[in-house]
Amino acid sequence: MTAKLEQSTVLVVGAGIMGSGIAQIAAQAGHPVLLFDVQSGAAEAAREKLVGTFAKLVAKGKFSNESAAQTLSRIETIDSLDRATSVALIVEAIIEEIDIKRDLFRQLEAIVSGECVFATNTSSISVSAIANGLQQPERLVGMHFFNPVALMQLVEVVSGLQTSPAVAESIFRLAESWGKVPVHARSTPGFIVNRIARPFYAETLALLQEQASTPARLDACLRAAGFRMGPCELMDLIGHDTNLAVTRSVYAANYYDKRFTPSPVQQELVDGGLLGRKSGRGFYDYEAPNPETETATPVADTLPSTERLCVHGRGRAAERFVKLLDRYSAKFKRIESSDWCGLQVGDARLSQTDGRPAGRLGREVAVFDLSLADDSGGELAWSHAAAASEQWIFEASQWLAVCGFRPQQIADTPGLVVARTLAMLINEAADAVNQGVCSEEAADAAMKLGVHYPAGPFEWLASWNVNTIINLLDQLDNWYRGERYRISPWLRQQAWQEADE
Repeated sequence: MTAKLEQSTVLVVGAGIMGSGIAQIAAQAGHPVLLFDVQSGAAEAAREKLVGTFAKLVAKGKFSNESAAQTLSRIETIDSLDRATSVALIVEAIIEEIDIKRDLFRQLEAIVSGECVFATNTSSISVSAIANGLQQPERLVGMHFFNPVALMQLVEVVSGLQTSPAVAESIFRLAESWGKVPVHARSTPGFIVNRIARPFYAETLALLQEQASTPARLDACLRAAGFRMGPCELMDLIGHDTNLAVTRSVYAANYYDKRFTPSPVQQELVDGGLLGRKSGRGFYDYEAPNPETETATPVADTLPSTERLCVHGRGRAAERFVKLLDRYSAKFKRIESSDWCGLQVGDARLSQTDGRPAGRLGREVAVFDLSLADDSGGELAWSHAAAASEQWIFEASQWLAVCGFRPQQIADTPGLVVARTLAMLINEAADAVNQGVCSEEAADAAMKLGVHYPAGPFEWLASWNVNTIINLLDQLDNWYRGERYRISPWLRQQAWQEADE
């Protein structure tokens, strides 16, 4: 099946936030648009709201009065699907219930031509399942936009089992012509973004369940790694009921794979009605006069000690210590061949996490988290062995402070915060590629554009080290036991290939 969609008439079914946004960008791209909603008056109300939207865009200089008027003139509301006989593309943006979506497309099959393409904006339902029972299931494809549609660049083009490759490609090209960045995905639970993003929330929820730290401290550490929002504040913004529902959906659709297990911490928030911003309270109290903040050790300006200093290992953290000691003209040894990375001060050790808690490494040991920045500091998680002396606990935090970080002490837990979160994001993306859900390039683009990650999972992998990630995940698996931290076969294969080169 081939599809010619350029400048063709588009029917958008569903006049909610997503549907009206899709109608807007289609009209902006020059398409005549029919907007329909089963609720009487909803389509007209959505179009009136778009009038106000374009008035604001004109005021900001984004559109001229003429171009705004022309765009709006292309959007026509209809009160019956029978008026849609000549459309070439239908984009469905209605309620997330499979039976209702199926019934809609079956109804439309009796109205439109056999060449009309069907696109569903579903964010979680199987495209294969929606197509089941259609006379022409090959013409149904997922066209998953992100909210707000007019601003978010990403579109996941999702192929079900029977979706025609030509139809998927025509929607891919159409999305490009609408100014979007499309990525191909196979119809599996969560598609790309909602699947790969699960560990971003799950690792923080696991740390909270263990009482390893506070929401504010965990959020601060991940913001320092480049994320726009920390997991707790993002879950508060999304709404815990919504976020939990997505997690439950992915969990059930993956036959209760332990990697996607919902968190009792989030369930309790939902049970208690603490849904986040929309209820006034979630992890944070939005009705409180002053938001919760975290205090940290002030940045130090002198070395805590000059006793028998030695920099171990290679990588960003080791180079940071070398630059620091050179700046203060301190005497130190350098052992690049060490199997750990960090700073030795006398008999004490300040080590970058390899997935093991500090207490597993010795008495006078502190471990610090992965830092993604070469020069800038920010909040950095760290912990110490329970048996460490008060003197070393103090000095360890001072060493991190003199490096320019704002140390955030958490419980002595495996992998700390950023390291375990990034390792799990990379692992999930690797599994998605291994299972044919998407390409490496699509995964990187989807996570940067769909949820504004500072880098894509495979970009992190390229700047980190596959064996380091595997070792960290193995340590997490050894500590917790179970299936949650099992390593993707794709990562193991990469490690074998690198070893053979």
